[in-house]
Amino acid sequence: MELRDYIAIRRAYNLVRQSSPRESRMTFAEFAMLCRINVLARPLTTTEIATYQNVLRPTMTHRTKHLSEMGLLERSKGDSDRRHILCSITDRGEAFVRETCEQLCIILRLGTALKRIDWERACRYVDAMGSVELKASDLVLLGILNSDGGITVSALVDMLGLLQPTVSMSVSALEKAGLICHERDAVRRLSTVMLTQEGRAKGEDICKGIDSLVVHRR
Repeated sequence: MELRDYIAIRRAYNLVRQSSPRESRMTFAEFAMLCRINVLARPLTTTEIATYQNVLRPTMTHRTKHLSEMGLLERSKGDSDRRHILCSITDRGEAFVRETCEQLCIILRLGTALKRIDWERACRYVDAMGSVELKASDLVLLGILNSDGGITVSALVDMLGLLQPTVSMSVSALEKAGLICHERDAVRRLSTVMLTQEGRAKGEDICKGIDSLVVHRR
């Protein structure tokens, strides 16, 4: 997967999430979990989900419980091993995945390289992306890397589809960690953020994980 496609899909999801009712909002990782089960077309054990997203059991349990409470996922005990919980997507969950992916496609067809994507292909993209856990600050770091130079906070907001406060807090955290620095353009009276050497190294390291993602066809 290319960085531009990764950013485009995360941006589209952020925009769709912001326009959704608060009670139906979920994190990208939670939505990826639904897409994973939908793509594989079979229930997954909690162990399989934890391995897929490379998270600890408490984190995975919290996510599956949240989706279950929303009526999108059904949790049941396995037949062979009662200690394992089987997670199945409900009819409501399948409809939610399709509807959300169709909304992603509408946004992706406007000015991105994914102009001909359909909802099933979008679902497979999200499924692949769900195995890489990135925080908002990681996305901001990738956004700056993708800009190939200085970029303003407002431009990052537009590029990533994140809220202004989220981007601003991420920028502050990245600057405090020594991963980015500010540069003021006296002519245009703009303040841009740029990667430090350490920030570029971390961004390129994250990109390696994205480059390794493979979106399988049906």
